[in-house]
Amino acid sequence: MIRNRRKSGVGPRRAQKLCAALALLAALAVAPAMARPAASAHAARAGTIALTFDDLPGLTLSTDQTWVDAINRDLIAAIARNRLPVIGFVNQGKVEDLDRPRQIANLRRWVQAGIPLGNHTYSHESPNDLGAAGYIADIAHGEPVIRAVLGPVHQRLRWFRHPYLETGSPAGVKARINRWLAAHGYRIAPVTIDADDWEFAEPYDDAARRGDSAERTRIRQSYLAYTARTIAWYRKAARALFGRDIAYVMLLHDSRLNADSLDDLVGILRHERLKPVSLETAMRDPAYRTADHYVGRDGVEWLERWSDTLHRELPWDDFTDVPDAIRKAYQKVDPDRP
Repeated sequence: MIRNRRKSGVGPRRAQKLCAALALLAALAVAPAMARPAASAHAARAGTIALTFDDLPGLTLSTDQTWVDAINRDLIAAIARNRLPVIGFVNQGKVEDLDRPRQIANLRRWVQAGIPLGNHTYSHESPNDLGAAGYIADIAHGEPVIRAVLGPVHQRLRWFRHPYLETGSPAGVKARINRWLAAHGYRIAPVTIDADDWEFAEPYDDAARRGDSAERTRIRQSYLAYTARTIAWYRKAARALFGRDIAYVMLLHDSRLNADSLDDLVGILRHERLKPVSLETAMRDPAYRTADHYVGRDGVEWLERWSDTLHRELPWDDFTDVPDAIRKAYQKVDPDRP
């Protein structure tokens, strides 16, 4: 069963399971700000997780360079404060969209904090729209600024993350892209936990820009509650496929929301006994040697792909989609859905 996770795509094939999420949010609304959900079934088992941040130098509705600079400074400070071994994925097009020197300075802040950078294409377009040749050109177009920033610290560009998690369709397109990536020294960064933080991030960004503290708090609490529930579900899904916790790779974004929420997100990970590790370390887990035969157009994470490969069903009846209130808030500020 494959679910579409693309920002502008179709909803999941499974019916949404919102009742449990709404009950959890109601409980959080009357609980202390730092309250945590009850322990998941797997919280007693320690595991590991790599945190990856897409859309550097900033997922934001704002074109105010000072606002973007503050997001990066605050998020990097939270990463350093929590001593997290993260990686950031860059869209060079975002560098060109605003004040180029200051955007490059933001990328240097990440590197100076000891954070490696990967390629997320130049324009954040899909291989479904660009075709194999156009998509490969977009990847190559996204390299120069990243290489220039990594060069002085003697790092090389090694990791690539597909926008929308769309890896190419049909099979020939995907294979051509994979051959090019391998020939140019890239490893694909998969995703095995995705709490759709981007869908919360833009309404939160809008509320923060407007100074609406009540809406900002509501969205942030909803995000943390949903993330806690989603992490627990992915742990259950991994056990359905492999009989154990794998070393997870979580998709996040360079956003105001995560700059303000990272301390609490780390608290959720501690609650789940998930120790942050580098992407390189997580990828040593044998689970990541499982073949990815998926060639559909939808952008889906790797547990969903592997469920097809292994012919094992994931526990979709327990999955909860993003709350309707957040979907409506997102559509209001960024009406990109059909």
